[in-house]
Amino acid sequence: MDLILLAVPFFFVLIAVELLADRVRGQRNFTLADSINSLSTGALSTSTGLLTKGVGLVTYALAFEHMALLRLPPQAWWVWLLAFVLYDFCYYWLHRLGHERNVLWAAHSVHHQSEEYNLTTALRQTSSGFIFSWLFYLPLALLGVPPLVFITVASLNLLYQFWVHTRHIPKLGWFEWVLITPSNHRVHHAQNPAYLDRNYGGVFILWDRLFGTFKEEDPAEPVVFGVTTPLASWNPLWANLQFYAQLWHDARRADSLWDKLRIWFMPTGWRPADVAARYPQAKQDLALFRKFEVALGRAQQAYVAAQFVGYVALGSYLMEVAERVPTAALVLGWAQMAFGLFVLGALLENRPWAMRLELVRLLANAPALYLAGALGLAVVVPPTWLFLVAYSLLSLWGLGFARRLALRAQRAETPAQPQQAAQRQQATEHP
Repeated sequence: MDLILLAVPFFFVLIAVELLADRVRGQRNFTLADSINSLSTGALSTSTGLLTKGVGLVTYALAFEHMALLRLPPQAWWVWLLAFVLYDFCYYWLHRLGHERNVLWAAHSVHHQSEEYNLTTALRQTSSGFIFSWLFYLPLALLGVPPLVFITVASLNLLYQFWVHTRHIPKLGWFEWVLITPSNHRVHHAQNPAYLDRNYGGVFILWDRLFGTFKEEDPAEPVVFGVTTPLASWNPLWANLQFYAQLWHDARRADSLWDKLRIWFMPTGWRPADVAARYPQAKQDLALFRKFEVALGRAQQAYVAAQFVGYVALGSYLMEVAERVPTAALVLGWAQMAFGLFVLGALLENRPWAMRLELVRLLANAPALYLAGALGLAVVVPPTWLFLVAYSLLSLWGLGFARRLALRAQRAETPAQPQQAAQRQQATEHP
């Protein structure tokens, strides 16, 4: 039983409830582009995980089978409780080092890039965490925690973390001493110097109190969400590559071979001295902080939102059939997901070439559907083709309509509206 798949509908219901609470309270903790970007990275992470989850599961199963010092009985309740607590202990160290080492931060930073803080942020996940994360859970295998118990407590740990990504819940009294709560997790997502690199627990805040990484939310220090090197993009692929690219460029520019190698495993933010001198990186002044935003017409936003719903459906479908289809079919599904979400990100950024790429995406759906049938990813029958034709025609109409409205608004723009023009320029200039 896939607990995460079962929870997906509840995630979206709770997001809708939080959005309603936003409106009732007159707050603005959501923007469409940021929410779609967070959900896009989550959808990409999930589809990537269907191809890579074997890395963690196979290594864990092999370690349990051949290296376990004990064989804990899965039918005993205390084994489940012990595994739940110890899993969070291992997660604490994975999470902490994910902030303290360059290569691990390159993966984990995806979760922190949003400059908003709401339940969509909880679903903002990396696609590359599988590379190293399995190492941190091997102690559970050595201890003899059965794979089924491990998988279940891992899912429960992840599910618990969903609800703490909100600004609507205040401090919760004694809960703050024992468990991760919205208040102490808001601190974790802050880029304020006073809050940086704190509160790493997944379920229990006790680890942070024990190892000196706890920080309480201070009303006198409002949280500024995001990362100190802003993503400044709605592209989920770039979100996953941003810090890897920075490390790669620094490694390539370094004169010392030793620096080229060690930069990946040095403390987060460390750069070779010669590279830092030639290519200085100024951190943003929080007093001047402005959230990344690109002016976009309502019709364009509605078009992207409607298309994104289709990718949510595709991601859910891939999760449901993953165990029954060949790997080649999952690769096709992943490629369709990655390319489509990339295009939607470009549309949200109002890139000058985004409309043309969207036409390519729509045209590519026909061969993708044919391959889906050939690879066993889906049963393709005549009504399926009729649906694709109807979807494509409707999408073309919607794209054209949004384009016409955007051009009309652009022609109506006057010099008295420099802010919107500057935002569009910003969207075309970032990496």
